[in-house]
Amino acid sequence: MIVDPLIIKIICVIFGPMWALFIMKFGYKMFDKLTPFDIAKELATDDNVAVGIVVGSIFISLGIVTGLIIGMALF
Repeated sequence: MIVDPLIIKIICVIFGPMWALFIMKFGYKMFDKLTPFDIAKELATDDNVAVGIVVGSIFISLGIVTGLIIGMALF
């Protein structure tokens, strides 16, 4: 049984964003475990801008990498 490439692309488009969110959450949790301070506390109560920039850059880089992987699956 041969699967139509369009079906595979649709599946990638549907499950790709879910996979991206999972990877971003995993990356955030790993960064939180590797740092000696609590990221949520630093962002919420201490208003540490440097931690916010680092967390934002992690999300942007993971989003770019995951987007490229999903994009390669569509061709």
